[in-house]
Amino acid sequence: MQTERLAADAASIARAAEILRRGGLVAFPTETVYGLGARADDGRAARGIFEAKGRPPGNPLIVHVPDVASARALAASWPDDAERLAQAMWPGPLTLIVARRPDRVADEVAAGGPTVAIRVPVHPVARALLDAVGLPIAAPSANRSTAISPTAAEHVEKSLGGRIDAIVDGGPTAVGIESTIVDVSRSPARLLRPGHVAAEAIAALVPLQTSAGLITAPGERAPSPG
Repeated sequence: MQTERLAADAASIARAAEILRRGGLVAFPTETVYGLGARADDGRAARGIFEAKGRPPGNPLIVHVPDVASARALAASWPDDAERLAQAMWPGPLTLIVARRPDRVADEVAAGGPTVAIRVPVHPVARALLDAVGLPIAAPSANRSTAISPTAAEHVEKSLGGRIDAIVDGGPTAVGIESTIVDVSRSPARLLRPGHVAAEAIAALVPLQTSAGLITAPGERAPSPG
């Protein structure tokens, strides 16, 4: 496979959106790291992410959407804690786990589980791409599994070149670490992965339980995207 290197201009974003709509794989910048995107409503497209990354199928993916309304549309229920955090911290590097609508999010994206991880990125290229494609996009970090998460298009090309359809080069990312993940499908909300948004900032808005010792045995579904 020849991997296209695309600029972050309108024509290239339209091209990337076309690739995604037809079920292809596109790496794109977010404020945290580069993500490897595919349609979240298409199980075949999502399987392509796992194959390209060498990612275990029991590790769910984060779904990226352009706004809070799009996030609500993927959720079987949307708790008050989800609304409070979304209104305060989106767009931004916070991922919320909520109950999943299986007609909107493929089983492969959720690793067969009842929940889905969602976030609204703030990066202008990511937002332009999400607006252009008009679909929820599943996107873990754009690297081979266990490798360091990429903060530049060159890192993606070195790791996944020849395995994916395209890379949108939006320059280096600003944050460089993954999003914070909070499970709001339960009460109190639970911090599953530390990230750029501090636990203290979240706890100032909703009751928060921090977690420890979340170890997944081989073959089990991970409680949080990794």
